[in-house]
Amino acid sequence: MKSVSVITINFNNAEGLQKTIDSVISQTFSDYEFIIVDGGSTDNSIDIIKKNVGKLTYWVSENDGGIYNAQNKGVRKATGEYCLFLNSGDYLMEADTLEKLFKNKLTEDIVYGNLIIEDNTGNRSEGISPGVLNNYHFMISTLWHPCTFIKRGLFERFGYYNEKYKITGDYEFFIRTILKNKVSYKHCAQFIAVFNTGGIGSSAEHKKLQEKEREQSWLDNFSPAAYKWFRFKTRLKRRLDTGK
Repeated sequence: MKSVSVITINFNNAEGLQKTIDSVISQTFSDYEFIIVDGGSTDNSIDIIKKNVGKLTYWVSENDGGIYNAQNKGVRKATGEYCLFLNSGDYLMEADTLEKLFKNKLTEDIVYGNLIIEDNTGNRSEGISPGVLNNYHFMISTLWHPCTFIKRGLFERFGYYNEKYKITGDYEFFIRTILKNKVSYKHCAQFIAVFNTGGIGSSAEHKKLQEKEREQSWLDNFSPAAYKWFRFKTRLKRRLDTGK
C-alpha cells in the first residue's frame, strides 16, 4: 500500500491540469499513486493526460455529477493510506514536499499543513492552519483540501463526500469526522500546496450558496439547538476578541 493517493479532478482546465501534474510527477518522494478523474473535458486536457499516462496509476474521462461525485470516484479507485485532493490548477509547493511530510511515520486520521493562496493575477497570501480544530474554527473557516491528508479508511467508516453539496462537501466531511466523530488530527507547520482561487467554491457568485451549504452541513450533523448554541458562542468569542 502506498503512503498517499494523490487525487486530481479536472474539467476543461488543461493549463491548470498540466501545472498540477508537473508538481506531482516531479516529487522526490515515490511512495504515492496518482489518480486523475476528468469530467469529460472538451479542451486538450485528455491529450495532456495521455502524454503523462506512464506516470499515472489510474485515469478516467467521463461525465460526472459534480465536484464530490468526481472526488468520490477517485477515492473508490485509491489504495493509499492517505488521500490528498489536489484539483487541477493547484500544485504541490516544492519537489520534496511529500518527502518532507512523510519522513516520519504519520498515524493520525487527518494530517494537514499550511497553504499558499494564489489568485488569477498571481497575487499570493499565506494560509496558516490552526493547531486546534474546534467548533469555533469551523464556524469561521475550514480546512483547505490541497494541504489536508485524509486516511482513506475514514471514507469507509463515516461515509464518502455527500454529493448533494455543490461546493462545500469537504467542509461537511470535516464537520462529520472531526467535530461529530472526534477523529484524530495533526497540524504540520509546513507549506504543502499552492491553491488557485479560480475554482467554483471561490467565486463571488457562489458565496450565498456556500453560506447555505455550510449551515446545512451543521444541521446534517448536529441538532438545530446545538447549531444555534455554536453560533452564539462564536459571536460572543469574536466580540470578546475584537471588542466589537
